[in-house]
Amino acid sequence: MIKIGFTGDFCPWLRIENEFNAKNWQPLFEEVKPFFDENDLNVFDLECPLTTSNDGISKTGPHIKAHPETAAILNHLNCELVVTANNHFKDYGWKGMQETYQALNKHKVSWLGSGSNFDEASKTFYWKKDNKTIAFINVTENEWTTTQDETPGCHPEDLAANFYKIQEAKKQADFVIVIAHGGHEHYELPSPRMKKWYRFFVDAGADAVVAHHTHIISGYEVYNGAPIFYSLGNFCFDWQGERNKPWNKGMIVRLQFEKNKPVTFEMEFVLQNSDAVGLSFLKDDDKSKMTEHLSKLNAIIQDDKLLEAEFKRYAETWKPVMNTWIQPYKGKIMSSLYKRGLLPSIITKKKKLLYTNLIRCEAHRDILLQSINPTK
Repeated sequence: MIKIGFTGDFCPWLRIENEFNAKNWQPLFEEVKPFFDENDLNVFDLECPLTTSNDGISKTGPHIKAHPETAAILNHLNCELVVTANNHFKDYGWKGMQETYQALNKHKVSWLGSGSNFDEASKTFYWKKDNKTIAFINVTENEWTTTQDETPGCHPEDLAANFYKIQEAKKQADFVIVIAHGGHEHYELPSPRMKKWYRFFVDAGADAVVAHHTHIISGYEVYNGAPIFYSLGNFCFDWQGERNKPWNKGMIVRLQFEKNKPVTFEMEFVLQNSDAVGLSFLKDDDKSKMTEHLSKLNAIIQDDKLLEAEFKRYAETWKPVMNTWIQPYKGKIMSSLYKRGLLPSIITKKKKLLYTNLIRCEAHRDILLQSINPTK
């Protein structure tokens, strides 16, 4: 039996990086280390570039990074492979990506999911042990990091292209694992679309799907014999202002492979970088409560109507924010006044119908993206 471990978001910055610089970092991982030592391979989601560059790309949202030498933590945790297709890996451009590759090479850690162009970023990673071949395909939702051409970036989610990648890998490997980065941050369920897409990956030939990005643990299911983990949450991702919250809990998963048998799995739950810096396992009542909560999430995932209803409730909470974002008001003051109902909407109902059609229709959206893309 082959055992492969998977984690959610790994970003060794802030207090972790401070402890690393102070050479006090190894004890922070000692409790969870045995989980990874038992595995034949471990795959971490490297959520940030390992770079000293300060030249951040133009984007929305924060820029994050960690020092290249923190790659030593990967060695300590028996990690030989990282996935890099995510929404932060290109935060410091091609320079930051190159410095990350140099750090990974120095520490003998392989990677997939990104590269100097689309062909490199979309390459499938093949790993062999005991006469078995396992293929890894890494994709991310399209934000500021993905590439479609000769520019550096990450491997994008694209159902047609991903389908052919899975089919090609299926011909060459005993097992195919799709590792996806996407979803709605701080929302603990997949959207109905995500459920359809990740199940589609299985229908295309994937033997398991492992996902992250939401920063909190989501539910999972076994679909046609293949486990689908909708989000592992954070593995090691310190963040100021996030203490004693779902952000500080993550799931680590061990997939087990035997030829001509379905993939099986084990899991543990991790408390990470809350009041105290470092990682530990959830135990006793805390672990029981998490297991019980996951069972409730899994039941919702199995019921299409419940899943749709939950997502509609979640989307409704975003309606004021989204409506504010599409208004042409500039700055915090004007936007805040609109949000409070003190300024009228400048967008008419007819204009909203137009926006809906431009975004919903694939043909219109293709041209819209080309027309308003500020990077081209």
